[in-house]
Amino acid sequence: MSENETLIRAFIQAWSRLDAAELAAYFAEDGCYFNIPTQPVCGRANIEKMIRGFIATWTETVWEIKTLVAVGNVVIAERLDKTKMTKGNVDLPCVGVFELRNGKIKEWRDYFDLATYRNAMKG
Repeated sequence: MSENETLIRAFIQAWSRLDAAELAAYFAEDGCYFNIPTQPVCGRANIEKMIRGFIATWTETVWEIKTLVAVGNVVIAERLDKTKMTKGNVDLPCVGVFELRNGKIKEWRDYFDLATYRNAMKG
């Protein structure tokens, strides 16, 4: 297993601890998170703030890796993010594309159907 694959597997597993500071530490100082279809967030401090707000209503999350491919500095992870929240629960299929630099995430682009997430919050 490559170092980049190991890093992304650890990052995905870390989400279950719901610790914004820990998650942000995986990013390069100038890293960017593209939570498609919303606007990108750049800079580690901004990413931590965004994650902290995002997980504020989460009570539990487990991300199952369906497929993971690592080639050079790119790792692509197909996942099923199973999240319990104070407003509802959602099993959200996602594909994350990670570009790494010097052992840190330079860019993370996460693709998912926003309607699946929003519909789960209505229940």
